[in-house]
This record gives sequence, structure tokens and C-alpha cells, in this order.
Amino acid sequence: MKITDIKSFIVSAHNDNWVYVKVYTDEGINGTGECSLETREMTVVKAVEEFKRHVVGLDPFDTEKIFYLCYRDAYWGAGPVLISALSAIDCALWDIKGKALSTPVYKLIGGRFRDKIRVYANRWFFGAATPDELAKKAEETVKKGFRALKWDPFGTAEFTISSSELKSVLKQIGTVKKAVGEDVDLLIEGHGRFNTRTALLIANELAVFKPLFFEEPVMPENIDALAELKSRSPVPIAAGERLYTKMDFRLALSKNALDIAQPDIRVTGGLTECKKIAALAEVNFVSVAPHNIHGQIGTAASVHFACSIPNALILEYSVENISWKEELFDFQYKPVDGYISLNDRPGFGIELNEKAAENYPYKTISMVQTLFKNEF
Repeated sequence: MKITDIKSFIVSAHNDNWVYVKVYTDEGINGTGECSLETREMTVVKAVEEFKRHVVGLDPFDTEKIFYLCYRDAYWGAGPVLISALSAIDCALWDIKGKALSTPVYKLIGGRFRDKIRVYANRWFFGAATPDELAKKAEETVKKGFRALKWDPFGTAEFTISSSELKSVLKQIGTVKKAVGEDVDLLIEGHGRFNTRTALLIANELAVFKPLFFEEPVMPENIDALAELKSRSPVPIAAGERLYTKMDFRLALSKNALDIAQPDIRVTGGLTECKKIAALAEVNFVSVAPHNIHGQIGTAASVHFACSIPNALILEYSVENISWKEELFDFQYKPVDGYISLNDRPGFGIELNEKAAENYPYKTISMVQTLFKNEF
């Protein structure tokens, strides 16, 4: 079997775009990966095109070799755009392997460690403008079966936070906690907003709510700052959505900077790298909670990954209501009572409808819209 072509599809979705990548072979078996990268969609598609010259003509089963060749060719550094493109190709190759062998991917990467993975809801809060409205949205989401909710309550705060802003944040979290009860976990998103001192102040205040974790409180470029915070924080610190490949995670784990690792299969190197990151985390007694905020291909790959490793904690899941989302795929990985189960279809068990994808073309989203929208 040989790879004959690679094609990208950009699909518009609420306030961003999803990027799917299909890899085709001479035996008529194709696989799909995802490399959705906010505000960099056209750039990542160009990177996919660049990798075609390395990949076309190769055996799709040689995932280790293909990853190494593409990564090694990024001589001046393999940043998020290149790694994201490579992530999609890698996942597509694993999808091809499963289909060619008539087996689900999880059976090729260690088998079934668990039948299903717990999920937490993200993007459940759209449309809420006050703590009471947020609490109502939270209650609605819990009624759908979710028992864990994540959001960013910090508004437009950056680097530091004023006393009044912090008071408002704590009121908001308290209102949600009261609405959903003690049996629902809250996960607090930081989006890398704060310096270490401010993040520690916030972590101390969050302790009363017993959050499952405080995500990316400081920017990921400074691992030492993250390690200092983690060593002093009374709540678990999670990070990793902006760490790339096993190399970044090796550094973070060697500095004891993470309670919970959050590799994103669509940007950190695909399934090939995520399995290695999970192993690194395991030997450091660190749980893995895959970051996952975009389309169904990323979700499918993440479910197979999480269900195959011993140290998976929980998986992110976007609950935004997009009426036409189900048109894109022949199967949907959907939560039931707060969990997503594996299926035993070959590959990742999901097929992209190319015609449907073309009905929802790329739309321009500015960096300002993405970074400074107030979405709790």
C-alpha cells in the first residue's frame, strides 16, 4: 500500500474553523485526521501541502518513520503550525491502518484499558452574561448527563487581577457550584493569563471549591514559573494544550510542573506522540486529560487514545449546538451519562462526508475576536 494524495477541508463552525485532513492510498483506503488551529487555518493547510512531498509514495503503516522524517525536516524548529499539520497526517495514517486491518485503532495501540472515558463539558456557557444565567446554563448541562464543567471565569483580566475582579470571579464560581451541587466537578480555565504570584493568589481562593484542576494559569513558555506555581498551589495544576511533542512534555515533567498533562492530539504530534507523552506522564505519576475542543475527528482519536492508556483522567468535550454538525460524519462520538464509549468500527470508526464539508466553507476570524471575546 502506498500514499497517493493528501487533501485538506476547512469547515466553518460557530466562532472558529475546523480543519480536517484526508490521506488517500492506492488501495482505495483513506484516513482522516484533524489539525484545527484557531486563526491559523490557512497556514496549517499550507503546512499540510508542504508535507505531501515527504509522504506521498510511502507506506502508510510506517507511522514512526513518517513522523520522524517530517519532524526532522523542520530543521529551523517545528512550531505549532507544522506540528499540527503533522498531527493530522499521523492520525489519518492510524485510521488507514485500522481500516486496512479491519480493526479499531485502540486495538493497535495497546488494546482496551477501559471501555469508556469520562468527559467534561466545555462551551456550555455560550449566551450567559451574568452569574445567575451561567448557573442556569450549568444546571441545563448537568441535566444532559455531564458531571464536570469547565470555563474561564476571568473576563478580560490579564497578568494580574484586581480585588474587585477576583471577588466577581469567586461569586460567579460560587453561584455555579451552588446550582450544580457537590457531586459535579468544576474545572477552572486560565488561558495562560496570569503571572505566578497572581495565579497562586487565585489558586488559594479556588481551593474552597475543590476544582478538579486549574488549567494553564500561566503562559506555557515559562516552565519554571509553572513548576513554582504547581509546587505551592493547593489545587491541581493542569497544562499541555500548547506544549508540542514529547520534547516539551519531557521538560515540563522533568521539572515537576504538572499535576495533570493535557496533550491535544490535533496539535502535539498526533497519536504517535500522544502515546509517548502518556508514557512519560505515567512514569512521573501524572494523569492525562486530553485537550479537545474542536471537531469529531479529534474527539474520535482522543477517545481511542484515552481508552488505551492507564493514566487517563478525563476528556474535554465541546457541547456547542451546531445543527448541521451531524451532516459531516456517519457516526458521532456522543457522551452518555458523562462518558463516551469506544466503538468497534475499523480505524477511528468515523467517516468525513466530503460533500457536506464543502457546504460550510472557511470564514475569516480575527485574532482579536478569538483572544478578547468575553466567554467566561
